[in-house]
Amino acid sequence: MLKKIVVQNYILIDKLELEFSNKLNIITGETGSGKSILIGAIDVVFGAKVSKDCIKTGSDRAYIELSLFLNSPINQILEENGIENFGNELIISREITPSGTRSRVNGTLVNQDFIKLLREKFIDIHSQHQTYSFMQPKYHINLLDSYAKATCEDLFKEYSNLYNEYTEAKQKLEQAKNANNLTENQIEFLKFQIDEIEAAEIKEIDEDTKLENELVVLDNAEKLKELTGSVSWTLSNDDDSILNALSQLKMNLSKASNMDSNLTDSESELINAIEILKDLSSTLRDYSQSLDNDTERLNAIQERLFNLDKLKRKYGGTLETVLNSLDKFREEYSAIENYESNIEELEQKVSNIELKLTKLAKEISEKRKMYAEVLSGLIVEKLEKLELPKVQFKIDIQDTELNKYGIDNVEFLISTNVSEPLRPLAKVASGGEISRVMLALKTIFAQHDDIDTVIFDEIDTGISGKTSQRVAEEISELAQYRQIIMITHQAIIASKADKHIYVKKVQGDSTQVGIYILNEDDKLKALAELASGEITDKSIEFAKTLVS
Repeated sequence: MLKKIVVQNYILIDKLELEFSNKLNIITGETGSGKSILIGAIDVVFGAKVSKDCIKTGSDRAYIELSLFLNSPINQILEENGIENFGNELIISREITPSGTRSRVNGTLVNQDFIKLLREKFIDIHSQHQTYSFMQPKYHINLLDSYAKATCEDLFKEYSNLYNEYTEAKQKLEQAKNANNLTENQIEFLKFQIDEIEAAEIKEIDEDTKLENELVVLDNAEKLKELTGSVSWTLSNDDDSILNALSQLKMNLSKASNMDSNLTDSESELINAIEILKDLSSTLRDYSQSLDNDTERLNAIQERLFNLDKLKRKYGGTLETVLNSLDKFREEYSAIENYESNIEELEQKVSNIELKLTKLAKEISEKRKMYAEVLSGLIVEKLEKLELPKVQFKIDIQDTELNKYGIDNVEFLISTNVSEPLRPLAKVASGGEISRVMLALKTIFAQHDDIDTVIFDEIDTGISGKTSQRVAEEISELAQYRQIIMITHQAIIASKADKHIYVKKVQGDSTQVGIYILNEDDKLKALAELASGEITDKSIEFAKTLVS
């Protein structure tokens, strides 16, 4: 669950440090005061898209940091990603600059895939976008499966793995059938390509580099012979050679060291230098004598390089890609030679996997239908508590072709009036009804997953009166076993807060968002303002009845 958030230079927030309750955190404030900025900041840390425009005017970066308390440490995940383990605490941050963003976990840079993993484990943010997602039929099978996950997870994984094997086998079968459709000319050309590369007998992927180096030496053999021979001669093969001169210097220094032992090290260094130069002279002499103007070898290298360059132009820019192409051509040709047996074998494999998949899909379908009945009943029960007494809700499951989910097409159907038939959830018109359906789904799923923190961004849209009371009770109950952070415009809901956060725009030299933790007196004023739009003795008295 979220312990604390630190925000710097984000939109209209200059600097903020805020601790959360582990139960119900309510956020209120006037319309347009910036209540959603706080929720948005949490969303950004957990990987939401963000632009450089969120950086507060006059600043060079925005920074958001979240501290989380973990009920159970995630030692293995941290260790696998080279992240320092802080025990039950996890610190996630995101820095936004004009050039991009950087995310860190416990101080270590991480990618957005890792942040997405953490989001799925620790937080559930309900926004207007997610309302849209929940309404769409294509997401309903995932919602149903998430409810059944506790007992069906192994079955889902087994099916998913087998389906991946199935699609791979079908792809190979298609390739084998395509190979069967190649013309005789295409097959002959494939064989020509194989023969051409094999004839080159490429043994090393850097052969061309080695030959080019040797070619440079052969092209410059005479000059190299002259230069290295001259150096060797100057070092040792002349009365005026450097080594002769150094030998005379060594004799003089030897005499000096006999007179002063402090010169012994200098004498040794000169002796070592003379030995090194002798070896160098000998090496250069041998090198010079080994060089010949080998025209035959020069021609052979040039011809070999010409052939290798031709292959590189045709089959890739390097000898490595040429050899990779050869492997590919051999594989294709082998498949052609054996296409009849390959097709028969692959067709049998696809058929066998399909039988297993169908059996598993039927088993999953039965599980889904069972859980659909249970979940539908729970949703109806929740919606009735939320002042939809005549509601009908059904999770409709129809057969469909075998796919990555099985053989089921799942859609949520609802009727909120006794005179109306069940219709797709996406066609529910009332904002208040949609909010209550979303809340019912959220509260049920929250009891069956391991996510500690649920965030509601204005879940109370379109409701009032007795319905608000029921929603308040439902939220309050959910907060007994999940941390809730919620923006609301309803005084009845806000009155249940364990921590009341008030957001207000502050006008000075610049516009800023002020975020305050309310004490009991200020909480009454905020509730009074929510209830009647102004703070009066009457509205204060009403607020007192809400919290009593």
